[in-house]
Amino acid sequence: MSSGFYAACAGLQAQSQALELVANNLANVNTTGYRAQQALFRSLLADPVAGSPDPLNRAINSFNMLGGSRTDLTSGNLERTGNALDLAIEGPGFFAIQTQAGTLYTRNGNFQVSSNGRLITSAGDLVLGEQGPIAIPSGTISISPDGTLSSDGAVADKLRIVEFVASSSPAAVGKSYYSAQPTEVRPAGASYLRQGMLESSNVNSVTAVVDLITIQRKAEMLERAMAAFQSNLDHVAASDLPHV
Repeated sequence: MSSGFYAACAGLQAQSQALELVANNLANVNTTGYRAQQALFRSLLADPVAGSPDPLNRAINSFNMLGGSRTDLTSGNLERTGNALDLAIEGPGFFAIQTQAGTLYTRNGNFQVSSNGRLITSAGDLVLGEQGPIAIPSGTISISPDGTLSSDGAVADKLRIVEFVASSSPAAVGKSYYSAQPTEVRPAGASYLRQGMLESSNVNSVTAVVDLITIQRKAEMLERAMAAFQSNLDHVAASDLPHV
């Protein structure tokens, strides 16, 4: 009986955490370059009996826990803006950005020019090229699909575009930025830039709302189960304990 109560409690906690993930996805449905986060669940055997293969024991002591989240790397839609410094990536690539926390990666290509002529993100961080932070020269800016940046026909730099290896799972760190280990990053080989365009979030709002409703219903079911277990415990305490 107590195992059932704790299993329902652990399940409710897991669903509450999953609810936060889905709510965050919905909050970023209009955030440029945002990548949806997907919940990963795991099973925790709370009270294993050494050497016992009893499936009933495993079932009543197996608690559902949120094991973390995974970044959905599918692409969003490309939307034309006409701004020369708006860049979208077609393919799996990410822009490399220099931040106070080190090198991070983003799909948000809503770039600007700082007061000292550097290419920066909307958050004010430096966009990296092959030779470091990119300096924007005066003149008409043109950026080719391979990332080569030119001013009035003269090559100035080349944006650093990277791709993640297949086994990696970049972690979201806020501001549409993602982190990854150096061994999980490689130069882009199948990604192309589109100047004057931005990529929308890859969150499907309809799917996210359905997930939100489903999780809420599961949480309500677990809450009712906890109430039933608690009522049973109270009954046992009131009727049986006085006779002990």
